[in-house]
Amino acid sequence: MPPERFLARQEKLLSLIREAGVEALLVTGVSNVSYLTGFSGDSSALLIGPSVRVLLSDSRYQTQIAEECPGLETDIRTQKTKQPDQIASVVARAKPAKLALESHIVTADEFARLSDAIGNTDSGKSIEIKPLASAVEKLRQVKDDDEIAETRQAIFIAELAFRAIKPAMFQQSSERTIAHILEHQMRKLGADRAAFDIIVAVGDHSALPHYRSGERKIGESAFVLIDWGAALPSGYRSDLTRVLATGTVPSQLQELHGVVLKAQLAGIAAIRPGAKLKDVDAAARRVIEAAGYGDYFGHGLGHGIGLHIHEEPRLSSIADGELQPGNIVTVEPGIYLPNFGGVRIEDDVLVTPDGHEVLSSLPKGWE
Repeated sequence: MPPERFLARQEKLLSLIREAGVEALLVTGVSNVSYLTGFSGDSSALLIGPSVRVLLSDSRYQTQIAEECPGLETDIRTQKTKQPDQIASVVARAKPAKLALESHIVTADEFARLSDAIGNTDSGKSIEIKPLASAVEKLRQVKDDDEIAETRQAIFIAELAFRAIKPAMFQQSSERTIAHILEHQMRKLGADRAAFDIIVAVGDHSALPHYRSGERKIGESAFVLIDWGAALPSGYRSDLTRVLATGTVPSQLQELHGVVLKAQLAGIAAIRPGAKLKDVDAAARRVIEAAGYGDYFGHGLGHGIGLHIHEEPRLSSIADGELQPGNIVTVEPGIYLPNFGGVRIEDDVLVTPDGHEVLSSLPKGWE
């Protein structure tokens, strides 16, 4: 990616840093460092403020950083230097009166060690350390054209792999086997890995929203729920769910499927710039409640996707905020009846300047 993309992101972050009333932010989240610099390694941090931009890493990544982050000032530690001491030294040189840490990422132990290290430097005693949560994540909510293109590719690979593995779903195939075949197929098509642990849930296992694929065979029930996605080498991901018929589907499950599909379409129709997050959730939830299944839809309608599989914004009844152009969210209503089975239908949706675009294209009916 061109360095200009990362410079533009850094400039946007500087505005948030000023709004927070601090002079620098220490970015330590791996995905956040990558988002701001293009560096794809770990064990690193970015100190950024109006008068400082330094990537702190170790000697393992010196050549990689030179290739991935040309022109960015770096500070490389050796194995003789502890990371908190390295950070303290760079902070002492920058001399921010107020330094913010990513308080949603830094642990209590890390905070204590960093505070001690910074306080032990000559200028560190006068530096005030403050919390600043989710500043970079706020920027990551709105995807640029390249991020949208990456997400489209992750969806394309996931859908192509899904179509390819259906002939391999023999009666004696286990849930875990199908999950492994699906991930292997996505890797063959260019994915770096699965976006998350793939869910293949046969029969009443589908009533468990975050079920772990096991040894139940495809032929042990008339239906199977599959929740999967692809993660590209760039880190961008997709997230899809479909329910497939593998035999004669019970009439009650057909009813559930119809209700969930109607709810999903209602939720998608409510997506547009300025729409309140809780209102989009409510548009789908009303359909399920009207059908008498409100008690069996226990999670939010959807979530953002990007470098992580669960990002902001969240579509739920307790979410605050509004949708913006460039958000990419899942829309995944579900009904889960214990000891019987469940239905979830999930697609990935882009918020456009004048409405929305469903990025995924797999059929939603019984196959």
